[in-house]
Amino acid sequence: MTPSKNTFTGLVLEYDSGIVPPPYSHVFRLMLDWSNGDLDVVLDLHYTDREDLTNEEILDEGFTLNDDYSYKGALNTVWIKPLQLLFDKSKWTNKDIEEGGITVSALEKGKDEGVKIPSNQEEWQLMAQDLIQAIYETVKKEAPLQVHYRLVEEDAISDCSVTVHFSNREVIFEKLGKSRTINWEYAIQLMKIVFTPDYHYEMAKEEPGKKRGAYIECGDGYWHELGKGVVNIDPSFDAVGKIKSGFRDLLHE
Repeated sequence: MTPSKNTFTGLVLEYDSGIVPPPYSHVFRLMLDWSNGDLDVVLDLHYTDREDLTNEEILDEGFTLNDDYSYKGALNTVWIKPLQLLFDKSKWTNKDIEEGGITVSALEKGKDEGVKIPSNQEEWQLMAQDLIQAIYETVKKEAPLQVHYRLVEEDAISDCSVTVHFSNREVIFEKLGKSRTINWEYAIQLMKIVFTPDYHYEMAKEEPGKKRGAYIECGDGYWHELGKGVVNIDPSFDAVGKIKSGFRDLLHE
């Protein structure tokens, strides 16, 4: 990879969820500064428009009554290069983001170089989500994401796990007590697909299956059988098949 062609020493990411209803609607400002060689971070995240909701309505959606979060501290410098590369490859637009989106401002010697609206909104929003998850892991607010997988064939049972460490941008694959680091982009894409289909918790078990099939546990202790307890939402996108093939490739490497 070629080094960044820009001389900026930090970024400010500002996000507004726009037309998303509460309790999901939120805004955040994420300032990232690597001018001194470290990666200093300031995060302010605020959930909006909850005044008209009851406590039960908020809790029923899986939130708490105080989801706002602020952080000022450091992150692993491994995140600097991906941020520079994403900035360098991005195209910018004048398109309005009143319905929600993210803006990017470059910092040069502490000065804000002006707000830019990236046309690759999804990439920047995913980057921001990953950085916020890295903060949560760094302060031990949340544990690394771990997914367990079992493949039962006629003559063998294969168990494995994938652990995603956002704090240092590292993914560990483990099988038979042996572990190895796997490609970050591959793992993140696989995890995105893992959470795409519909999970029927009424069919979930606390132990993995022993009959022929593929089983997955996404960090909450419940095992689901792919194709039965886990089914595709969109018939045009075979997420279940892609989960199976993604883990099959990892198991056979």
